Amino acid sequence: MRKLTIVNFAILIGASLLLSSCFVSKSYQRPDLKEAQGLYRTDHIPKDSLSMANISWKTLFTDPFLTKYIEEGLANNIDIRVAIQQIVMSEAYLKQGKAGYLPSINLNGSAMHQETSKNSTSGKISFDQFDLTTTLSWEADIWGKIRSNKRAYEANYLQSVAAHQAVKSRLISNIATTYYQLLALDAQLNITRQTINAREKSVETIIALKNAGQVTQVAVDQNIAQLNSAKALQVDIKTEIFRTENVLSILLGKKPQSFERSSLESQSLNTNINVGVPSILLRNRPDVMSAEYGLIQAFELTNVAKSNFYPSLTLTANAGFQSIDFNNWIDSNSLFSNLIGGLAQPIFNKKKIKTQNEVALAQQEQALLNFKQSLLNAGSEVSNALFACTSETEKFNYRIKEVEALRNAELNSEELLKNGYATYLDLLTARQSALNAELNVINSKLLQLKNIVYLYEALGGGWQ
Repeated sequence: MRKLTIVNFAILIGASLLLSSCFVSKSYQRPDLKEAQGLYRTDHIPKDSLSMANISWKTLFTDPFLTKYIEEGLANNIDIRVAIQQIVMSEAYLKQGKAGYLPSINLNGSAMHQETSKNSTSGKISFDQFDLTTTLSWEADIWGKIRSNKRAYEANYLQSVAAHQAVKSRLISNIATTYYQLLALDAQLNITRQTINAREKSVETIIALKNAGQVTQVAVDQNIAQLNSAKALQVDIKTEIFRTENVLSILLGKKPQSFERSSLESQSLNTNINVGVPSILLRNRPDVMSAEYGLIQAFELTNVAKSNFYPSLTLTANAGFQSIDFNNWIDSNSLFSNLIGGLAQPIFNKKKIKTQNEVALAQQEQALLNFKQSLLNAGSEVSNALFACTSETEKFNYRIKEVEALRNAELNSEELLKNGYATYLDLLTARQSALNAELNVINSKLLQLKNIVYLYEALGGGWQ
């Protein structure tokens, strides 16, 4: 009889292994993405996969202060550290998913003392029982449910890694643009200080002209007003520098402080603006990769939901020691064992399995739409950054010419005013226009730097 039982279990295990090849679950295939075609809105359609995103941030950024701050940010930024902990959690679930093929083993020990009632059919009986039992349970992966569940955990882990990469890429971009913002504010502050010095001298000159009877007190008042306007602008710029330094402090995970830095004039991002074919976003953009891993996870969970419609094969074994005498508890005569093979087919369970399947299918479709949307967003961001890079470079040249013309107008107005051929209003207008134009040149230079950084981030650069 015992031999028959062993043979039966051997047949049952062999059958389960044979059935394991009959997976209900399917393997993930990337959907046909029409959205990946023509993602970039540009007159120059890229034909190769060469992209500036493949350049390391250490190569793109050459300013020693900036590279130092980026390294500190990657080490200390709070968002980065939170993302790393998310990876740790996902890795723990991944290890759990890989253990799905293994059996579960439990060890239980118990001691029981029982006394029956005197009025029971057998009268009062008192006895003890001691048990030490090991239970092993194993489910055969007939329909691929365990495999799909494992793959879902793998996708979740990779999604957390991609999310960390996205945080890293965004952090590098934010540190760089904030640093460039500080350099631009420094340049604006320097221009404003020069303007204040020039206007202080101009006030002295206009007072001398007024004393000579060439201008009125109105001209003096207007010049003093322009001087105070420049001083107020200087206060605003200093305030903005203070706030921007605090923003950089947060990005670096530090307490608020001032930072060493170079100058805006020394900045140059000399790199070829190559965007590559749109399909490279699928492997370069962390948020797009994260969205696809979310789709893979939803796909595998749909496989799990489908497999719940089919029977599950479970093998259970119990073995241990059982005795009513403590002294003979751990003894060969106290050994016992049993083997159970079960095949469970769900028939009616209040529509739970069908509901789970319908929900899983809807979540998979939702994940697919999120994936497509992330790809469209990526294409839009690349297009915007690419167009902005081109247009800002063109605009910068016009700004330079504007400054030259207005500075000449200012000098000419001063000479004409001294010789009585122009009014003080002409000079005031020329001065204010020249100052605004110089500030605009600085803003244009800043935007050029920022747009290259935005394009670098939009293409998925920074995390490699």
